[in-house]
Amino acid sequence: MKLMHLLIGILLTLSTAIAQPLRIGIAGLTHNHVNQILGRADRGDIIIVGIAEPNMELAKRLLDRYKLPMSLVYNSLHEMIRNTKPEAVAAFGSIYDHLSVVQTCAPLGIHVMVEKPLAVSVDHAKQMEALAKKHTIQLITNYETTWYATNHKVKEMVDQNELGQLRKMVVRDGHEGPKEIGVSPEFLAWLTDPKLNGGGAVIDFGCYGANLITWLTHGKRPTSVMALLQQFKPDIYPKVDDEAIIILEYPGMQGVIQASWNWPVARKDMEVYGATGYVYSDNRSKLRIRLKDDKAEHEEILKDREAPLDDPFALLAGLVGKQLKLEPYDLSSLENNMIVVEILQAAIQSSKTGKKVILK
Repeated sequence: MKLMHLLIGILLTLSTAIAQPLRIGIAGLTHNHVNQILGRADRGDIIIVGIAEPNMELAKRLLDRYKLPMSLVYNSLHEMIRNTKPEAVAAFGSIYDHLSVVQTCAPLGIHVMVEKPLAVSVDHAKQMEALAKKHTIQLITNYETTWYATNHKVKEMVDQNELGQLRKMVVRDGHEGPKEIGVSPEFLAWLTDPKLNGGGAVIDFGCYGANLITWLTHGKRPTSVMALLQQFKPDIYPKVDDEAIIILEYPGMQGVIQASWNWPVARKDMEVYGATGYVYSDNRSKLRIRLKDDKAEHEEILKDREAPLDDPFALLAGLVGKQLKLEPYDLSSLENNMIVVEILQAAIQSSKTGKKVILK
């Protein structure tokens, strides 16, 4: 009987430990995607313990919107960490700032999630990778398209060889332009800065295609990258590109990434062609499929993914708590996103030189 009570006590202790919400700090509020965590429904898996943001006017505007107390806000990341002891930090500042967030958090054993892409350059990415590995922290990258049920269905079809040998992938992402859709002035300021963002549409939306293609090819690096970057609206975006097309060469296959701040409507879609069929991922829920022997294309409407694989913060909590583990070259994984940054840097180099960049 005593042994049974002891076992029950251990199980209750473990259950309580697992149920404890992840203590998350927020580094920066200038990225409009921060609304995802500030307005997130309370699912019991995370708790915001502090926010590092020196712009108090911005902080008050956002926290008032979501009825959160200003007592959460600190002037610096160091101050926020010292006072709140977060287990993980979600970065919502410029892409250039991602390195400094990891430099601060990794030596303290604090896990980090950044918004796409991982870094502004291969140099920054390598420094972040080295820190994450040295201090054994989770360093993951969040993309909206990671949570699309359609993309995971495509991956399942590819892995099961339903389309035959892969021949071509075309990924299109973007919208009418950040100014045109009305992003906040704080977001627009660094999103259109070549240093703080690393580029324009090529970075903002080119990363989606690089991420998805790397995932669907199980982590293959392209043998070469060619790209054309243009400014269709230099009066609005004088310092960065607003239109990009990137061609990735693989043995027996090619990837085409179309990233734009000039689409007439917002879009995030993908086409995957194999030797024996194709599948179109039109959005997060709609697929169109046709195999070689089909008389016509057929459509599937998918339900959203189930928790905890439906949300970046649930994923982060699961990884830190060791209830979840990323598959090799997962969309959120460090190894996938190192390749993404390599592709984007090669694309910018190719556009400047007008030549194909060979990845050694």
